[in-house]
Amino acid sequence: MRKLASIQQVRSIEPIAGADAIELARINGWQCVVKKGEFRPGELGVYLEIDSVPPETAAFSWLWRPKDAVEAPPRPAKTRIKTLRLRGVLSQGLLLPLGAVGVSLSNPAEGDDLTEKLGVTKYEPPAPSGMGDYRAPFPGIVPKTDEMRVQSFPELLNEMKGRAFTATVKVDGTSATFINLDGDFHVCGRNHSIVDGENLYWYVAKKHKLQEVLADRPNLAIQGEVVGPGIQKNALGLKDKTLFVFNIYDAVASRHYSDAELRAFCADHKLTPVPVAFAGNSFDETVESLLAKAEGVYDGTKNEREGVVVRPVETIGSTILCGRFSFKAISNRFLLKEKD
Repeated sequence: MRKLASIQQVRSIEPIAGADAIELARINGWQCVVKKGEFRPGELGVYLEIDSVPPETAAFSWLWRPKDAVEAPPRPAKTRIKTLRLRGVLSQGLLLPLGAVGVSLSNPAEGDDLTEKLGVTKYEPPAPSGMGDYRAPFPGIVPKTDEMRVQSFPELLNEMKGRAFTATVKVDGTSATFINLDGDFHVCGRNHSIVDGENLYWYVAKKHKLQEVLADRPNLAIQGEVVGPGIQKNALGLKDKTLFVFNIYDAVASRHYSDAELRAFCADHKLTPVPVAFAGNSFDETVESLLAKAEGVYDGTKNEREGVVVRPVETIGSTILCGRFSFKAISNRFLLKEKD
């Protein structure tokens, strides 16, 4: 599970050119702008990741309270931690002293997950119209689609080092899962199965004839990103809603198809896989080089792409992630341009 709030150790403190009141703290694979003198290397702090929503408590009210307000107004619904550029440097997340979060922290240790203790939640972008009605829970035999950011687990780069890999474009839309579960076809959004009707998920299911594709493949799941008009500002500039496939999962064998298997499956069934951004026979990237390669625009547009997803050529498990070896690198240019 993603740690939206955690205890992290400050690796280094660096000055910011032209800044008297702030400096740069590096933690794990992230960097945050902090008040000058607030931290020293080796000290622990509480870190809130980007896309986390802080709790509506007095300790965090300064984030949305006007400077001249005697009392803090209710937290705005869209308050979240975002990537910022301050004095020319990126600040990704919020780093606070241990005593500044409004709760008692006994025996704090690096890596402690404070998400539930602090009441931090994950920001979810506004749902596109035409989502459809709830039918059933998300099928428990299929893993949900949520990649970990490389900055949260920089040690993944050593685990990947030397392996053949593929980095695919992270398409900016809404994720969907399609599965013929014991003879019953399910069309799912991120969190649940959806009733057949006039909604975007069933639209692409019928457009791509996914029920027929899966008819004789019980418990095989197709997962992808639904993109197009009315979804995330249609960053790919498409004229119609469509599906880009990023996972094929065999729930009987409990395994994901490799990238080559996925592309062969898509070719056989006239489906579109997510595009390849870059690939190689021996992975040797740093966090910084990977983030640089994550930047780019969607083909045929001037719109910043969201980033890339990196996987070994052969599907294997990660000891660090305790699951499938797969992680994402989100473009900083995309994050800086992102709006609520």
